[in-house]
Amino acid sequence: MTLLPSQIIEVAVPLPIERTFHYLVPSRLSEATAPGKRVLVPFGNRRLTAYVLAIVETADTTKLKEILDVLDDEELWTKKELEFFRWIASYYMHPLGEVLRTALPAGINLQTRKSQGNEDELSGGRSVRHETWFRAGNGTEPQRTLGTKAAALLEFLRQDGVNSAAELRRRFGQCTPQLKRLEELGLVEREQREVYRDPFRNEASVRDIPRVLNQHQQTAFVQISSSLDRHEFSPFLLHGVTGSGKTEVYLQAIAHALEQGRNALVLVPEISLTPQLVYRFRARFGGGIAILHSGLSDGERYDEWRRIRRGLVRIVIGARSAIFAPLEQIGIIVVDEEHEASFKQADNLRYNARDLALVRGQLEGTTVVLGSATPLVTTLYAVEQGRLGLLELPTRAGGSRLPVVETIAMQGIKSTISPQLHQSLVETVAEGGQAIIFLNRRGFATFLVCGECSQPLTCPNCSVTLTYHRQRRQSVCHYCDYAVPAPGTCPSCGALELKELGAGTERVEHDLVELLPQARILRMDSDTTSGKGSHNRLLSRMADGSADILIGTQMITKGHDFPGVTLVGVISAEASLNMPDFRSSERTFQVLSQVFGRAGRGDAPGRVLLQALNPTHYAIQCAINHDGAGFYQQELEFRRETGYPPFAFLAAIGISGTSEQNVGQRSEVTTALLLQLKNKLKLRIEILGPAPAPLYRLRGRFRRQILLKAHSRNDLRRLITDWLSHRTPPAAIREMIDIDPVDMM
Repeated sequence: MTLLPSQIIEVAVPLPIERTFHYLVPSRLSEATAPGKRVLVPFGNRRLTAYVLAIVETADTTKLKEILDVLDDEELWTKKELEFFRWIASYYMHPLGEVLRTALPAGINLQTRKSQGNEDELSGGRSVRHETWFRAGNGTEPQRTLGTKAAALLEFLRQDGVNSAAELRRRFGQCTPQLKRLEELGLVEREQREVYRDPFRNEASVRDIPRVLNQHQQTAFVQISSSLDRHEFSPFLLHGVTGSGKTEVYLQAIAHALEQGRNALVLVPEISLTPQLVYRFRARFGGGIAILHSGLSDGERYDEWRRIRRGLVRIVIGARSAIFAPLEQIGIIVVDEEHEASFKQADNLRYNARDLALVRGQLEGTTVVLGSATPLVTTLYAVEQGRLGLLELPTRAGGSRLPVVETIAMQGIKSTISPQLHQSLVETVAEGGQAIIFLNRRGFATFLVCGECSQPLTCPNCSVTLTYHRQRRQSVCHYCDYAVPAPGTCPSCGALELKELGAGTERVEHDLVELLPQARILRMDSDTTSGKGSHNRLLSRMADGSADILIGTQMITKGHDFPGVTLVGVISAEASLNMPDFRSSERTFQVLSQVFGRAGRGDAPGRVLLQALNPTHYAIQCAINHDGAGFYQQELEFRRETGYPPFAFLAAIGISGTSEQNVGQRSEVTTALLLQLKNKLKLRIEILGPAPAPLYRLRGRFRRQILLKAHSRNDLRRLITDWLSHRTPPAAIREMIDIDPVDMM
């Protein structure tokens, strides 16, 4: 698009500023400027990267500054994608410039460009990788003047065509001097080619063919295919028990979309799920797949993003940030494990990728499939209200049955592993089976307590106790990473005796190594999966049978398919019920149902041993009985009585700062203003708080929160919008808005 000198562009800057800005485009940059590109602009007394949103027709150009440079050769976003980002900024009440910055891969800011002969300030220059390639030239120098290796190199290039320097070194060893000599004689020519870093470079893949669908899978596939044929927005819930073959339905539905010339976006809640899913997709579809998640380096992430933008891939798989993938011609969006809270971003732009999948699907006119064995209560309610189509897979794909669950009362048992679970593990390993042990706490001991004054060892920056990690010989805060040597001395009274209380996955591993010295034991938690590729290495050992027992936190409960697992042990089953969150029952039911579902997926029947002090809560009982419908009805009635979603809409205002007094004062002022505006606007909104956040101090900041509940989303938006326009932003206090909060901590 060519711009006239008098035309103006609208831009957003990546700062916490609600409004957009206008700039004049000088004639020298008019042809290079277009919506969807980045430009360098003067902003106050500094220069900033800004994002071009649109061309604005206006007569008054007298007070506008000119842009300094255009930073991209190609548009980063399409018009439809910019529309999507505007929607996000409006809905989550977040500055558009920060939304756009979030949507870009971190590696893009490593580029350098020349700006009027000088390098701009973008930051570095290793984002785009190039590789040297050689081809035979047109020189006529007689070969007898060449050495043996140079002659062989030349002959190879004349026969084989263009080859990379890396390939030539692999074949001929160190050959730089020979290539240089051939180049000087005109017998060889070199060129620089842009290459992409490949996250799959160390992974082998086999071919896979579509499997025969059972009756329920076929019915679901036919309905999804029909919606794809209509080329219109069609949202579905694929509700299938664990092991029901949801992934096969995804694969065949995506194949149908690809046959139509359209593309697919697949969202998963955790990067630990990505390796297995990518392996299946590559086995089925071969290449043309990109992955996007936090486990990639900045360079790999940028390369994947560029491949998507340039139309070199047909399928994108990733965690929540993949919802921003610059994928065009989307035919289907799949959200696997749609119930997972990790689809919600916990800071800055607090978007929910699960919800945005539906929004993007509506804007793109695509089919959206939300898949889960334990859907959100709000999702099931949306099905009841007719806003989502329901596709059910009530039986396991291979004909196996859901596991039998046995309860072990832990009153009076001091060990983390009950005698019954110990004996079952011995039998399982002896029979060649595999087992999973689930405990949603990591570390060795939950906390250390002084034997003299009974004071726990706490974090100086956060309102939490420190978790003892024996292997690291440290007590660590899992929120701010503060650590002190352990066991150490009591900071309160100086006593030398600190008692270990509570147990985490490291303690379970320690106990099982002593109880089953012959077993091959793995542990999968945040401490063992910090390295690149660590998730895949651990899961591969379970998949190929080279491990007997996998101990882990919640990351082992999600979507993994290990046919050899016949036994699942659950430790402290009721622990999550004590969380100060109205969703604690729902999350307990979900995580228990999911971990139960890891057992008995193969030919051998599955068995679950659930250790608990009090297993009578309806969330635990419904999980034990595989009674999703019963749980939904009881939980829905609880939500109706207490006025929580789906019977209300929520927004949270968080206030934090390093001064407890200032935070308290600001929260009181904020609440008073909200009440005043609510009464003035005659809005039906319940204002709860201000109250200390359950984690009152986090990373050195005191935190208070105000929860807003309303039966009308419009009322919520009116109140928050009016509050934003009336408030005076504080200097030393942070205020954040969380629309549809998921984590109340």
